[in-house]
Amino acid sequence: MNSKPNTLNKKLKILLIEDDTGDAHLIRKMLIESKSAYFELEHFDRLSTGLEQLAQMEIDLILLDLNLPDSQGLDTIVKAHAKAQIIPVIVLTGLEDENLAIKSISKGAQDYLVKGQIDSGLLIRAIHYAVERHRLRSKLKKANQKILEQQKELIDEERLKVLLQMAGATAHELNQPLMVLLGNIELIGMYKSDPEKLSDCVAAIEDAGNRISDIVKKIETIRNYQTKAYPDGSEIISIDQDLNILSIEDDKMYFSILKKMLSNLGMTEVSQAMNIKEAKTLLTNNTYALALLEYKLPDGDAFDLLRFMKGEDIQVPVVVLTGQGNEAIASKAIQTGAYDYLSKENINESSLSRSINTTLERFRLNREIKMAMKKMAEMSTTDELTGLYNRRYFTEALEREIARAKRYGTSLVMCMMDLDYFKRVNDAYGHTAGDMVLAEIGKILKDCIRKSDLACRYGGEEFAVILPDTDVKKAKTVCERFRKIVAGHPFKHNLSQFNITISMGITSYNSLMDQSPIEIMELADKALYQAKEAGRNQLVEYTPSI
Repeated sequence: MNSKPNTLNKKLKILLIEDDTGDAHLIRKMLIESKSAYFELEHFDRLSTGLEQLAQMEIDLILLDLNLPDSQGLDTIVKAHAKAQIIPVIVLTGLEDENLAIKSISKGAQDYLVKGQIDSGLLIRAIHYAVERHRLRSKLKKANQKILEQQKELIDEERLKVLLQMAGATAHELNQPLMVLLGNIELIGMYKSDPEKLSDCVAAIEDAGNRISDIVKKIETIRNYQTKAYPDGSEIISIDQDLNILSIEDDKMYFSILKKMLSNLGMTEVSQAMNIKEAKTLLTNNTYALALLEYKLPDGDAFDLLRFMKGEDIQVPVVVLTGQGNEAIASKAIQTGAYDYLSKENINESSLSRSINTTLERFRLNREIKMAMKKMAEMSTTDELTGLYNRRYFTEALEREIARAKRYGTSLVMCMMDLDYFKRVNDAYGHTAGDMVLAEIGKILKDCIRKSDLACRYGGEEFAVILPDTDVKKAKTVCERFRKIVAGHPFKHNLSQFNITISMGITSYNSLMDQSPIEIMELADKALYQAKEAGRNQLVEYTPSI
């Protein structure tokens, strides 16, 4: 599982943009001393002169100092990435700044190295991974593009079928009036001298045109914002057009008018709440596509309900209605969470339809953006194979938990774990079996710890767990239970079955010593080493050697 990507099968041309001659010399020396691959290094001390070489040379990777005479900070990576989007970039900096590292990655860098911490092995490994990761991303991008193009063709075909179904017109039904239309146009030329037959042709053409017009009108009234999900994750227009709308309106006469307008628009599922209390109950217990909310109600106003919906995370788009055409109220309504604002004096079927269409479309887009952002957040903090948190998130979480334990005087335990002889699994059964083991270990670990505990895949076959508000005795109980479950768990791959064990080291946070996250991790790692030295498949609490 720890095999190194085989990306450097040829001489790599590296562009180093670095204004410090000492650092540049050191990096050149590291590359020359490497025996794993051959490198050809071109060095420039200005961003402008370095980037000019991209048009003249085939560059495989850029090593980029962030602070140069002609460019400073994140602007440097932005400029470089804009000029060299198809070339991987590794950022070099003298600052050990996690926030700057994350921002550099978000601006397009493949990796981030602190100059004072670089050795030959780290530099070569970073180059390996940056080139391979960039190659895979490019390949994935092309594959995804091809998939999207294929899906678009299928979706377009399906969308057309749905449109025909919703319009009540089969291909035959559309074809028949078209044939009548075209046939009679031809007959007109033949019957120019016969007024009676000419009149019959015109009447037939008019009738066929009206039939086609009716079909077109039906298609135009389709509410294309209501979609149906398909297995591939795409959405197309849904044949089922019922929209469940909640009208929060205390005026029964106006509700009748509103309901009639909605019915004329094809929206027959309309419920009524007479006040905010009823609306809260209905919104909590039912699902609505949209809510039409009267501004003034017997037990409050629109802002009261909007704040309630936000607090309860009720995801229903709201259009506020009022008899007071006040821009200040409209602005406040939008800021509080409403999607639109209509004056009752100006509402008609056209304006209501337009508002509903716009609101539902904006709501759908916002929902998709939130889902995309959530997915991006998960990808940046979660290990894809095990479903546990990744090392980056774990490091940040440990820092937060130590600060919390220090502030409130609570206990904190950290455990480092490592699978025993994991290389034998890969060698005997292959890396697919190794991945299966890691994935199952992740599931078992999730089931063994509390929701308040935090587990991560620390790297390779190594795992780590933070147990807040827990003393060492309780932590040992949890960890021992996990160790025994793993030891007794039968791992199955194809026709083979095997067992694996895990070694564990734990340590507790000592507030009197004011330990840093790095110190805590080092102590837990030393305890893990003691467990390995003592024979593996056991839990050891760190004790200083005498």
